[in-house]
Amino acid sequence: MKSAQINKYGGSNVIEINQNTLSPKLLSEKVLVDIKADGVNPIDWKIREGYMKQIVPLQFPSTLGMDFSGTIKKIGSNKSSFDYKNGNEVYGQASVTKGGTGAFAEIAITDADNIALKPKTLSYEEAAALPLVDVNAWQALLENMHLSKGQKILIHGGAGGIGSIAIPLAKNLNAYVATTARPDDKEFVQNLGADEVIDYKNQSFEEMIYDYDAVHDTVGGQTYTKSFKVLKKGGIIVSMLEQPNSDLLQQFGVKAIF
Repeated sequence: MKSAQINKYGGSNVIEINQNTLSPKLLSEKVLVDIKADGVNPIDWKIREGYMKQIVPLQFPSTLGMDFSGTIKKIGSNKSSFDYKNGNEVYGQASVTKGGTGAFAEIAITDADNIALKPKTLSYEEAAALPLVDVNAWQALLENMHLSKGQKILIHGGAGGIGSIAIPLAKNLNAYVATTARPDDKEFVQNLGADEVIDYKNQSFEEMIYDYDAVHDTVGGQTYTKSFKVLKKGGIIVSMLEQPNSDLLQQFGVKAIF
């Protein structure tokens, strides 16, 4: 089978298309998936360049890729532990950092709990774009923030992959949503449900809103630092990029999660 592999950490130049990758061996608790489409995320190039090698070192050659959609081709012998069958359309993650064999291949093996049935209304391409952003938005808003009805949240990058999921999720929780976006994305994020749209190129969000319960940060840097100013005492900021800063936590009396 074909796969996109690397034999060392580095830039895009280290990627090779292996035309004769050995088919992965199916273990009892795993599923074998015929890949139809892949999603590409920033984490993919970070893994390729070695940013995660201290946590999950790769064994070379290593097949890249995390998010995918496809059909189940074969199920491990431990079938009783999950409700899937051959031919099911699924989406999920198959990264080697999560116990898979890498999604950028014609077939991949992954854990049964790293997939779900693909929504019938979505194409394979649409479904493959969802796993990472869906999980991140859900984890941030529900598991970390415990966002609830009537609370106010600022979501940075509302037109991005994560933001475009986080906005309707927050609205489904009956929260008030402000978001930062480019001027030409204003209508898009409003259609997603944003109550207030801030033009981050020409406006200063930290001067426009205040007393918010939560901030979801997908930008980092100065955006992260300025976001503390919009939170109320006891509020929370969840960042994709920044570790909690003890000085800012003490100064503003809020909670921060990476």
